Amino acid sequence: MQVLSKLTSVPITCKEYVHPWTDSCTIASAEFLIVAVQDSLRIYSIVYLLSLAMRGRIPTFDELKRTVRGLLQSTAFLTMSAFSYSMFLCVLRRIAGSYNFYTSSYIPAYIAAFVSILVERPSRRGLLCLYVSNVATETGWNILKSRGLVRSLPYGEILIFGLSTATLLYYYRLNRQKDYKDSMFDVFRFALGDSEVMKPIEAQPESRRSRDTARSSRNVSSYTVIQAAVKAYLNVISKVKTMAKHELCQHKHSCVYNTLSGGVRMFSIGLGIQVIMKAVFQARRIIRRPEIFKRTFLSKEILKLGMFLGGFTSLYKMSSCLLRHITNNDHAAYAIPSGLIASAAFGYYSDSTIALYIMWKTLQMTYNWGIEKGYVPKVPGFTVLLYCASTALLFHAATLEPMTLRPSYWKFLYSISGGRISVMDRSGFDVYGLNTSGQIREVSKLCNTPRELKFRI
Repeated sequence: MQVLSKLTSVPITCKEYVHPWTDSCTIASAEFLIVAVQDSLRIYSIVYLLSLAMRGRIPTFDELKRTVRGLLQSTAFLTMSAFSYSMFLCVLRRIAGSYNFYTSSYIPAYIAAFVSILVERPSRRGLLCLYVSNVATETGWNILKSRGLVRSLPYGEILIFGLSTATLLYYYRLNRQKDYKDSMFDVFRFALGDSEVMKPIEAQPESRRSRDTARSSRNVSSYTVIQAAVKAYLNVISKVKTMAKHELCQHKHSCVYNTLSGGVRMFSIGLGIQVIMKAVFQARRIIRRPEIFKRTFLSKEILKLGMFLGGFTSLYKMSSCLLRHITNNDHAAYAIPSGLIASAAFGYYSDSTIALYIMWKTLQMTYNWGIEKGYVPKVPGFTVLLYCASTALLFHAATLEPMTLRPSYWKFLYSISGGRISVMDRSGFDVYGLNTSGQIREVSKLCNTPRELKFRI
């Protein structure tokens, strides 16, 4: 089959392509609107209710009002994204008289994204941009790979995670969190503590070690096995606490204790998270089939998050202390080699979504810092423009190259369109040589998204 140029027009109508189930553009757009508002309300109701529940207290009346207002505004934003995409597909077809490779999805999706993001609150635009840019980066890479222009690198996600995390840790050690508030710094503070932040070293009295030793060595005069074991444990901990510590290290106890205690703590948290998630999401299966309890809770899979968190924390703390011992100096730049070494633990829980999120978070902070220092110009509306470009790429991939799209995002588009994203007839675009029709059949089978409408007017 002859492959047409991307600018060559394809003589198909919006009725044949966008809404083959009805002759009316108005009815098709109205159906998109009704389906999208229902699914958007369901999605954001869960999001906003969870945000209220995570506060751990009964919300006030003003908080409830703000939550309802935010819920309705976010619902309107997501509804507009789906509804206006369908509408602009038809509008552009009527204006141009035909479709080409770019007007078949990317341009109408860009316009729809621009219109819809203006509906959402400005405070949420950065978060939305970060999310869609993450998914779009993976999709863009898959598109290039499908054309043979790039190839995946072994452990590429670990490399991305390592470089990005090392840069963020460098910012953290510079105490940038004072000037730039971000949840990522809160994560570092929780995992690593404040001892790795560059700040003046407080005088530490010589008597501290003796007090720590005396405090840890207290025992209760008893001869039971349990009390003897506790006493032995406290003695070991006391000795580990009082081992060598460099004068430039700002943690309270020895370097060995700082490394081990941080790793054990984060391993326990990671393991606890995995156990809770398994218990919540597989409770019904376990009740019905008790034999899978052992396979679920005693498998190596359940240890992976703990191994990553614990290993990352221990390796970072150990590397930072070793660099101070070796160089007899301390510098914020030590966070870079320490972060790279610690990132090896990401191999236990490697995930491209996490790696790309950290990468975009790093780029966001670096760009903002560059603006503050005057190294780069501030582009007005950059967040909105990046959001529109990323969203347009995702919609374009869903239309012409759905196999390059992350399955979870395809399912999201399928749900919010009431199955219409799968029913749209792309056969006219097979002339571009992407096997679009075949990809639609394959992704529908892979993601279990039947090609049928969920709602009709």
